[in-house]
Amino acid sequence: MGAATETFYSVIRRQGITRRSFHKFCSLTATSLGLGPLAASRIANALETKPRVPVIWMHGLECTCCSESFIRSAHPLVKDAVLSMISLDYDDTIMAAAGHQAEAILEETRAKHKGQYILAVEGNPPLNEGGMFCIDGGKPFVEKLKMMAEDAMAIIAWGACASWGCVQAAKPNPTQATPIDKVITNKPIIKVPGCPRSPK
Repeated sequence: MGAATETFYSVIRRQGITRRSFHKFCSLTATSLGLGPLAASRIANALETKPRVPVIWMHGLECTCCSESFIRSAHPLVKDAVLSMISLDYDDTIMAAAGHQAEAILEETRAKHKGQYILAVEGNPPLNEGGMFCIDGGKPFVEKLKMMAEDAMAIIAWGACASWGCVQAAKPNPTQATPIDKVITNKPIIKVPGCPRSPK
């Protein structure tokens, strides 16, 4: 079974979590979200039957402090988040593959999970000079961002750079660094600002 087709429940069972603990987790989740009494069983059903969500994590103009913060997280540990909660299929900062292999993984993930993946974006695209101030895989980052956003179900603007522009967008902004929501306007975008963003 591929990583993205595994359910959250099958992963935690393999790690030795009991069914009782799983249902306790679902009840606590429902309670903390202020949901009704039937929500715990709905959460349990979703975690037992729905595959983990594939995530593509891209990097534009940034200093990588958000990724650095994420990989040093203690609650949850990054290994638990990446191996149990989500299916992080592409992140060129922490993945072993590079170059053509990384690009192939990105394209394969996009094709296989069209309309089903979350696109997490750290950093922002520069628009001046046709985007030539940030090249990723031989293409301007802004082009790659638009291409990957087209097939994403939702986008997370991770950190201040992606959410608001941050230092790169400070005046006089010669690169025309631009927040994600000003470039991608046809998809739901969740802004998670911070510099660095707390991974908790």
